[in-house]
Amino acid sequence: MSSSKQPASTSFKAPDSSCLQLDEQGRLRHFLTTESLSKDVLTEIMDVAESFSTISHQAVKKVPVLRGKTIVNLFFENSTRTRTTFELAAKRLSADVINLNIATSAAAKGES
Repeated sequence: MSSSKQPASTSFKAPDSSCLQLDEQGRLRHFLTTESLSKDVLTEIMDVAESFSTISHQAVKKVPVLRGKTIVNLFFENSTRTRTTFELAAKRLSADVINLNIATSAAAKGES
C-alpha cells in the first residue's frame, strides 16, 4: 500500500486589510490604512476626532478613553514630528506608548 501525501501548500494569500482592521461586528479594531475602509467608517472616524478637538482647550488635556491600552508606533521613515504627534495623541487618550525604532527592529532584518 503506497501512501501518496500531498505536499503542504506553500502559497499564502494575505488577508484583505479591511478584515484585519474590523471586528466581527464591522467596528474598527485596528487603524492600519484608509484604503479599504467604507465611507461610513471614515466619516465616523472624522466625527469622533472632531469631538476630541475640545480637549486641547481644557486645563487637563487627558481623557481616559485608552486607559489600560498600549499603542505601538512603528514608522518606516524617520520623522520626529510625526512620531511625537502620534505619541502625544495617544498619551492624551491615557494610553501607554511604545515607540519602535525601525533601524533596530526585527523589520530591519526582514522579519515581520
